[in-house]
Amino acid sequence: MKFLNLLLTLNLCLFFFSACAQKKNLFDGKSLAGWHIDVPAKDKDSKTPDAFIIRNGNLISLSEPRGHLITDAVYENYRLTASYRFTGKPGNCGILVHASAPRALYGMFPKSLEVQMQHQDAGDFWCIEEDITVPDMEARRGPKANWGVNGNKLRRIKNLTDGSEKPLGEWNTMVIECFKDSIKVWVNGILVNEGAYCTASKGQIAVQAEGSEVEFRKLVLQPIKKISK
Repeated sequence: MKFLNLLLTLNLCLFFFSACAQKKNLFDGKSLAGWHIDVPAKDKDSKTPDAFIIRNGNLISLSEPRGHLITDAVYENYRLTASYRFTGKPGNCGILVHASAPRALYGMFPKSLEVQMQHQDAGDFWCIEEDITVPDMEARRGPKANWGVNGNKLRRIKNLTDGSEKPLGEWNTMVIECFKDSIKVWVNGILVNEGAYCTASKGQIAVQAEGSEVEFRKLVLQPIKKISK
């Protein structure tokens, strides 16, 4: 009996070790290793400061200058868990998945599918030279004739629910699952968006600096073999 209990304990330990070993911290709290910064304003003025810094062990997306922090690596079939909060006046930010060609839209945004973090709009999809299909598409995106992935086309797909975000100053948890051509998003445990037939299934991951200071204390990536129900 003792041997069976020991064997069971060892198997459980191996299971949890394997699960934890698969997780990847995209941000180590000390440096921006594994990332690169793209701030278009630096092209004209090399003295333009970076839009991303480390403060008290957390990643800070500054309000200005605008740009993106982009992973060096390409990822697919994963769950990304982000813990974030606005540090001052709430505003705009976002996480971009399946990012590829830099500055593909307006000379700023990489080709990607944005998961919106803007205050009171967390979980919206924004199509940036990539597209996705969601239920009730016309009600949430507008007239089909005006859909598009660039310029003045209807690129925003509204999230499913309001009230999922915490009060200003409190930490929010956003979970994004990308599996094949499907994407699903939760904010603080509430399903806020999901779509399929995305025109990309892999790419880099990017964090925006877009007018409001946002603090991240966790960006954890874990491979998945199916999307959660």
